[in-house]
Formats: sequence, C-alpha cells, structure tokens
Amino acid sequence: MIDSHHHLWRYSVEDYPWIPEGSPLAQNQLVPELESVTSESGVTGTVAVQARQVIEESDFLLSLADQTDRIKALVGWVPLIDENVGSDLERLAAHPKFTAVRHVLQEEPDEYFLRDDFHRGLSQLPNHDLIYDLLIFQRQFPVALQLVDRQPDLPIILDHIAKPEARNGNVEAGWRTGMLELAKRPNLTGVKFSGLLTEFPEGEGDAETVAAYFQETLEIFGAEKVMFGTDWPVCLLRTSYAKWAETVRNLTSELSAPERDAVLGGNAIRAYGIR
Repeated sequence: MIDSHHHLWRYSVEDYPWIPEGSPLAQNQLVPELESVTSESGVTGTVAVQARQVIEESDFLLSLADQTDRIKALVGWVPLIDENVGSDLERLAAHPKFTAVRHVLQEEPDEYFLRDDFHRGLSQLPNHDLIYDLLIFQRQFPVALQLVDRQPDLPIILDHIAKPEARNGNVEAGWRTGMLELAKRPNLTGVKFSGLLTEFPEGEGDAETVAAYFQETLEIFGAEKVMFGTDWPVCLLRTSYAKWAETVRNLTSELSAPERDAVLGGNAIRAYGIR
C-alpha cells in the first residue's frame, strides 16, 4: 500500500503560520512519526509533499527522504516564476526521489493560473522528467482547466479530488461537472482520493457521503488513475491515519484485485515513477 500524499514538518509558528498554536498539527511530524503511523496501517511506501513555498522545503524533504526507505518519492517546491528556475530543477531532479513539483494554487488569484512566467516554469518540468501536482478548490475548475490545456506535454496529478464543497448527503453538482471536464484531458494522469474529510463543515463527513465521492471519482477517472492518499498529518484534524487507511481499504473491497491494487498503490508507483 502506497500513501500518495502526506506532509512532514519540524513545527514552528514562523514556518507554519497556518497552523494555530494548540492545534493537533502543532508538533513535529518527521521520519519516526511517519514510520510509526505507516507501519501500523500496512503502508510500505509514501510520497512526501511540500508544505512550504520556499526552495529550502525541497532540500528539507530530500534530507528526510535520505533517512528512510519508506519515502519513495517527493513533491517539492521551486520558484516556477523565476526565469532561472531551470538551475533549481536540474539540481533537485538529480535526486532519484525528486519526481514532482507543486505550487499551492488554491491560495492564488485566478490570474496566477495564466501567468506567462508561471507557464514558462511549468513547461520546463518535462525536460527533467518531473510531473506537476495540481492543488485547487472546486471553485477554481475554470482556470485549472485552462492551465491543464496550456501544458499538454506536462503530466499532472490532481490533489485531494479538487477539494469539493462537501456536505453530508450530497455530491456537489459543480464538482462533478468540473471533474468530468478534467477527465477528458489526457495529461491528467492521476487523482488522489485524499484530504476529503477536512473539506466538510465541522461535525460532518459521514461514511455514506465519503463513499459517494469515492464512487463518483472512480466512475469519472477509472481505477487506473485514482490513488489512495492520507494528507497526514492534516487529516488528524478529523481522523487518524489508521482510520482513513482502513476507510479507503473498505471502499476498494468490491473492486477486482487488479483494480484494488492499482488504487492502493500501483497507480502511485506508475505516476511518480517509483522504483
């Protein structure tokens, strides 16, 4: 079982201002903690994903990846709008575990998705055999589709099933429409079923609605693209690592063995080129 999406951090208020003091997230989550929670859940490999928008984040994740075989790949950050970003990409891509880049577009205005300098940086990723993790809210589908269409040669993986405006008892129609459009793009090579519970209002996130989102995602993209991810430690705001892993295992229990193996690990191995 491969966890396609988690974070690691050495907590400080300065580095992680979005984590309030006293939050269950306001503590170190490093290799020992990762190895503990993954071992308890039968997860044998992971993809670590950036949580800070500084180049030092990529080097930090690489230093942690060098400490353990549990981390199989990582999604780092580089200044894609910098005209000299190629030198950063060349240096980082030399590490076999550095396989992808992400910029937190969910926090950016719509105009950022279409910036020429941002696309100049994106266009360099395939030259280094790197892919791009796309992090958006449901409301950003229109500009996200323009971004994906403008980079036809760039393999793109969608994080957190595009963060739907989730509510108990309903699969949001606007989310479904946007996902159906994304599914038409051949360079959209993977979709992470992760980060869903934290998109519900406090107190919501019932099993039936979670299952409905999983089934919709599976029907739209197929078992060959959907991949399990935890979004740990952020998931701790709503559930434990073990409980989410068990949830996804249960959701895949009715699939064929090849489909189940793909969702629980094979798709992440293929998409991120895990060796």
